[in-house]
Amino acid sequence: MAEEEKPTGPVRMVAIENMVENIRYKSQILARTNKIDSAVTAKGLIGFTAGLLCALILILLPALLVG
Repeated sequence: MAEEEKPTGPVRMVAIENMVENIRYKSQILARTNKIDSAVTAKGLIGFTAGLLCALILILLPALLVG
């Protein structure tokens, strides 16, 4: 992939462009983090229930077969 061209011009404009790019990058990370957090929160109860059922099967089934 070709590298992006660095902006040239007055020092102030380059500094402003760098700040804008930094803000854009951080906002993308924040949006992705919120999206993942929402997905985990929405599916948390289902995952907890499935894990609890698996744990109960793995514990109770051998106990019932032995006794």
